[in-house]
Amino acid sequence: MKHQEITTLGALKRSGYTPRSIKEELRQNLVRSIRNAEAPFEGIHGYDNSVIPELERAILSGHNINLLGLRGQAKTRLARLMVNLLDEWVPVVEGSEMNDDPMQPLSRYARELIKEKGDDTPIYWMHRQERFYEKLATPDVTVADLIGDVDPIKAANLKLSYADDRVIHFGMIPRANRSIFVINELPDLQPRIQVALFNILQEGDIQIRGFKLRLPLDIQFIFTANPEDYTNRGSIVTPLKDRIGSQILTHYPEDIAVARKITEQEARVTEEQKDHIYVPDLARDLLEQIGFEARNSEYIDQKSGISARMSITAFENLLSTAERRILRTGAETTSLRLSDFMGVIPAITGKVELVYEGEQEGAAFVAEHLIGEAVKSLFSAYFPAIEKLQRPDEPSPYDELVGWFFEGSGFELLDETDDESYKSKLDAIAPLEKLIQEYQPDADKRDRHFLKEFLLWGLVEFKKLSKKRFTEGYQFKDLYGSYISRL
Repeated sequence: MKHQEITTLGALKRSGYTPRSIKEELRQNLVRSIRNAEAPFEGIHGYDNSVIPELERAILSGHNINLLGLRGQAKTRLARLMVNLLDEWVPVVEGSEMNDDPMQPLSRYARELIKEKGDDTPIYWMHRQERFYEKLATPDVTVADLIGDVDPIKAANLKLSYADDRVIHFGMIPRANRSIFVINELPDLQPRIQVALFNILQEGDIQIRGFKLRLPLDIQFIFTANPEDYTNRGSIVTPLKDRIGSQILTHYPEDIAVARKITEQEARVTEEQKDHIYVPDLARDLLEQIGFEARNSEYIDQKSGISARMSITAFENLLSTAERRILRTGAETTSLRLSDFMGVIPAITGKVELVYEGEQEGAAFVAEHLIGEAVKSLFSAYFPAIEKLQRPDEPSPYDELVGWFFEGSGFELLDETDDESYKSKLDAIAPLEKLIQEYQPDADKRDRHFLKEFLLWGLVEFKKLSKKRFTEGYQFKDLYGSYISRL
């Protein structure tokens, strides 16, 4: 019998329905999922051999879970994806505010309705997407919000005494019975509110204004916390920590390939941008490398973390920078340039917490420094490494290119020049073409000009050339000529 045909308690009994707790439901569905080689946590990258196995073990153990990690590590997304492990539909006593199981009613309303109507009690089928509740822990959250309180208006309307438990207005947690309940940023919850969760997690008791109700609530709790919160704003009280079965540590992507998958999956890219802007592979790697540099930078507070959202919004800004150039030049298409990376600075400055040295330098300087460090880190994967300590008389593959700048008066790349002018400018530097032919002969034709610009930026970072930003673009000069002109 299909669930749409079961509309009463009697029909439900005849169907052979057996109630089970949410933890058992999650466990059995995960067991089936693992046996069938399914992926319930689809879209989560980089956790296959770390976080996801631990999460699956916690579900198999029937634990309440605390996901502990820095911002932007997909903690909330993991919690939301657990909904996929719930049964698609479950029966509920119609009109119940606590999602009462018709076979095991909890609320007074459901018990009295079943007593009155028996097998004719109406049944409502609840979809798994309705069985997810989420609350951000903020200092203004009260016990009444989470657990409940006495409602004087209800008492007056129903003409009830305050001794009658029907005057209670239940909070979010009792209303989340038979559901997944997520409390984000748990340490931000005041200690007295955390204490109110003790009995719910362990014994199922709730206490509201002197009423002691034995309500064995059926809830899968998931908490998220940032280790920074333990010192800066609050902490998880020890008895509550003791009642959370599994604490799982999340982490940032460990390599560029995983970071790229996340960015490409999450970035909001329009069809116009996809069709009209070519993005070289090196540009994508460079964007992710900025995040890796930030996580090791002396200018940035490492305890705060660098969210994956930085790379996502930076990629969106990068494409928008190129798109703006198309609109202003009237071109149909364009290829991403390294100078377009100046457009990602606003996405970086808003997402990094600077230490004192970083504050002294300024957020924009730190962002430009990170881009430069990213270029430096990837340079040796494409061109011969430049040693820090190199004898002046020792020949270098870059001597001819540096000599070209020494003999010339400088070289400018404008931000909004059209593609044809941009390419012809770079092609005019003969030693650049020679280096590309020698060290990147198999490079995609569309990537060659990005590689040329990358080579120039790399020589700047290794102190072989100088680069200066001016209103319309960048100027490259030889190192000593630039120094003399400043004198």
